Amino acid sequence: MNGVFTRFFSKDYQRKKALARAAPGPLADYLATPFPDRKGDCRDISIVALDLETTGLDPRKDVILSIGLVEINHFGIQLGTAWHSIVRIDRDIPGETAVIHHITDDQSAAGAPIEQLLPELLQRLAGKPMLVHYSPIEQNFIDTACQRLYGAPFVVPIIDTLEIGQRVFVRRNHTIQPGDLRLFNLRPRYNLPQYKAHNALSDALATAELFLAMADNLYPGRPCPLGEFLSRR
Repeated sequence: MNGVFTRFFSKDYQRKKALARAAPGPLADYLATPFPDRKGDCRDISIVALDLETTGLDPRKDVILSIGLVEINHFGIQLGTAWHSIVRIDRDIPGETAVIHHITDDQSAAGAPIEQLLPELLQRLAGKPMLVHYSPIEQNFIDTACQRLYGAPFVVPIIDTLEIGQRVFVRRNHTIQPGDLRLFNLRPRYNLPQYKAHNALSDALATAELFLAMADNLYPGRPCPLGEFLSRR
């Protein structure tokens, strides 16, 4: 891949392009912060593990219901950084999704609107990779909110434990069975305990633990280059 092509598609190029479009405010402040060097060691980089619960899977018609995150610093989960917020939405929560995430209409009504929560989320993510399990959900829902509220795209370096798990299966010539790459099916492969699924904060914590176990398994006692874990998305 030649240098011009790489630069055009690099996250930092996309960040600067989005910054030029963004109106002054939380997204512009977020985009003004440089991303970490992909050659850097993950052990020395702050990473934000994030999970969203939503009313569905389509950001064009569905919305964010809750946000959970926790930060990793020097390969340790910093529980003091944990943040969980329920979002107040302008519609009833579909029954078919409420039985999954167990967020009620009353709980949502007591939450804060996404307009109030998104600035804090962007501030927490500024200059850090976003660690998720199956990145299209978080990437697309946050992008949709940013486009609507700030008129510019959300650009972020992504570490996706689902993608890492898939690569490990392929490298070891293991057949991937349906469900193998789910968060709570991958965790036992690294001797991690099970948590109750579909709470944004516990899912973010579960993803953080899984990433640390995966990284330590792949790079035991060695430098852990960020670029080796970044998503191609």
